[in-house]
Amino acid sequence: MNNKDTPGLGWWQQTWRLTAATAAGVLAWVSTGVVLHGLGEETDSWFLTGDPLVALGCLTALVWRRRFPLAVAMTIAIVSTASVLATGAALVALCSISTRRRPLEIGVVTLAYVTASQLALGFYPIQSSPGSSWVQLALSALTAGIAVAVGTAIGARRAEVLYLRERAELAEREQNARAEQAQALERNRIAREMHDVLAHRISLVAVQAGVLDHRGDLSAEESRVLVRGVAEGSRQALEELRDVLGVLRADPGHAEAPQPSLERIPALVAEARTSGMDITLTTTVTGTPSDVVGRTCYRVVQEGLTNAAKHAPGAHIRITVEGTAGGELHVSVHNSSAGAWITPPPASGFGLLGLTERVDLAGGKLSHHPTPDNGYLLTAQLPWPRPAHEKSV
Repeated sequence: MNNKDTPGLGWWQQTWRLTAATAAGVLAWVSTGVVLHGLGEETDSWFLTGDPLVALGCLTALVWRRRFPLAVAMTIAIVSTASVLATGAALVALCSISTRRRPLEIGVVTLAYVTASQLALGFYPIQSSPGSSWVQLALSALTAGIAVAVGTAIGARRAEVLYLRERAELAEREQNARAEQAQALERNRIAREMHDVLAHRISLVAVQAGVLDHRGDLSAEESRVLVRGVAEGSRQALEELRDVLGVLRADPGHAEAPQPSLERIPALVAEARTSGMDITLTTTVTGTPSDVVGRTCYRVVQEGLTNAAKHAPGAHIRITVEGTAGGELHVSVHNSSAGAWITPPPASGFGLLGLTERVDLAGGKLSHHPTPDNGYLLTAQLPWPRPAHEKSV
């Protein structure tokens, strides 16, 4: 683990580590003093002053062990040769370097620590019996091994905690991204529904109101028909808006309002004709497509009529729907050039965009472009696979 990835220590964590190092060093220092006194050796000034000063320097160096781990550990391991009291600091430094779990660093510092502990035997005039040096070597190796094991375990735990924290942060970011994507998809769905339901109805109302405003030669009966059309269209627009909002606010499992289908296209055309639009409908469909395909076909026709009402009032509109199961469902809406020029209602700019998304979701292809007769053509090809029960026959 990189020392940059290790969280910094608070004052309390730093204090108890230094206290533990001091306690271990004091234990070794007192033991050495007892041995010297038992052998009748006088404790010299170095043992009483120099040894503690070196240990104090080692303890001070421990504060920077996370910033300069290898340098601090090697320095303390080597300097501890001249100080029994620095043994605790050397063990803490060895434990700290082991948390990085880098075998080469651990091996170098461990070797320096064990070597220093052997050289320290000759620093004080303690007569050792034959074979005791091996005991001292084994004891140094054992303490070093314990420090390395503890440090490695701490490093493994830190790495696991860091991994779990990163996983949690990644999961949170992914969850936020999914939530934002779901919100965007829901906003687009609501926008499509609102446009499909209201744009067509309001466009027809705007066309009828425009005729009333620009035609001064209308008879009283014709004016009344147009006024009734405006009123009826406005009422239906409010009802359809209420239905859409009801679906959007409905609880899960609540029955949704009936969705438009292929069978409702003639009624859609008849309603548009009552507003004065000149429409020819040709249908050669055999069979009933899926709800998604039928609804998408209805929306294509609806968008074509809406655009014609907005941008080509008075134009002749030709609608063709054809197809059969096992192939494709083709729908086209072609309007000629405008027959009368009145101020069109403001365009939302999202109709064809939302329709393209609908057709793509249904697995089809949408095309729209001007025609040589100054008209406009809107076409869609929608897949119409055979039902599963027919495929198995």
